[in-house]
Amino acid sequence: MSRKQITGIGPAPRTGADDSGCPILHVDMDAFFASVELLDRPELRGRPMIVGSTAGRGVVLSATYEARAFGVHSAMPMGRARRLCPQAVIIPPSHGKYSEVSKGVMEIFHSITPLVEPIASDEAFLDVGGARRRLGSPAAVAAMIREQVLDRFGITCSVGVASSKFVAKLASKQCKPDGLLVVPAGEVVEFLHPLPVSALWGVGERTEQSLVRLGIRTVGDLARVPSGTLQRELGQAVGGHLAALAWGRDERPVSAHAPDKSIGNEETFAADVDDPEVIRRELLRLSERVAARMRKGGHVGRTVSVKLRRADFTTINRSRTLREPTDVAQVIYATACELFQAAGLQRVRLRLVGVRMENLRPADEAAWQLGLGERETGWREAEQAMDKAIRRFGPDAVVPASLVRGKLDEIGT
Repeated sequence: MSRKQITGIGPAPRTGADDSGCPILHVDMDAFFASVELLDRPELRGRPMIVGSTAGRGVVLSATYEARAFGVHSAMPMGRARRLCPQAVIIPPSHGKYSEVSKGVMEIFHSITPLVEPIASDEAFLDVGGARRRLGSPAAVAAMIREQVLDRFGITCSVGVASSKFVAKLASKQCKPDGLLVVPAGEVVEFLHPLPVSALWGVGERTEQSLVRLGIRTVGDLARVPSGTLQRELGQAVGGHLAALAWGRDERPVSAHAPDKSIGNEETFAADVDDPEVIRRELLRLSERVAARMRKGGHVGRTVSVKLRRADFTTINRSRTLREPTDVAQVIYATACELFQAAGLQRVRLRLVGVRMENLRPADEAAWQLGLGERETGWREAEQAMDKAIRRFGPDAVVPASLVRGKLDEIGT
């Protein structure tokens, strides 16, 4: 299996760049899910292939670079992906395989440094400053990681080496696929300024439109605008944030124990739904999943958020912060239903719903306070007992009655 060494894409620095001030690595697997699937399907190498649901209206989870050449990308609706690349082979996801490979990749990272900050199952930041004496320079460590991932798992990754997390992540993106790119500390501005302004963290579609209206199209354009002007146009926080990034200022350290910021699940319906009872059943199902994940991870949260996507792809998000933190599905579900009711979408066709818990904290740090007249043993204890039954007998061992009735109704139709 060949490996391509990339050292100069776009504004990238020269070959053999100075990495002495670059302890931060961003390692990103290349088309991770698709690459894992190709291990069992070598005959598909070189052909456009998409990982996603083969039924219903799911989204693209991953795509080979041959498919990406047709405009296919992650999170794209599968229907659109099929239209863009009708010759693509569609593979249903195998999440167990991805988790196994992801765990092994993270083990490689942790064998190099304890300062590993996972961002997703297929990417992480590493601070390798403390590994220099044992393993060599940051660029040498990056090359070693790429070789170990390839040798052990047969998949490739791209690595950005820089003085900050922000620049390292941009570097790994610039050298994809299967590349290694060093941005010397003294050449950060030279690297950043030719990039489109959309490359900056925090620049979404609306912010980009606002910047383009001001004649700002590149990071260099933005860097030349006074910070005060940006803060007036975009708000104090966003304007100040972007002004700092435009000059490569990012002081955030690699956090080895970064807490989960939120836990959520969402579901895309096979057909648009305008029945409030079906929506509420799905909110219950999602609330159960979210609560179980929170209890498993030892989290409680205070903010319940629902995501409601209409048939025309308009997305409505509503949230509410609770008086006390919780990991109880019934509390999450009741709040989600209230948010759904308040959104006024009871007879609007929806294609997707989601439930998310935010404002998380460790459960063992939460103070559980009973309300007046509240039973000492209630929903929380009942759901913990359900967790034990599910761990022993499987995911269908205990199911809320309304979900059973809903399933029977679906079978009856």
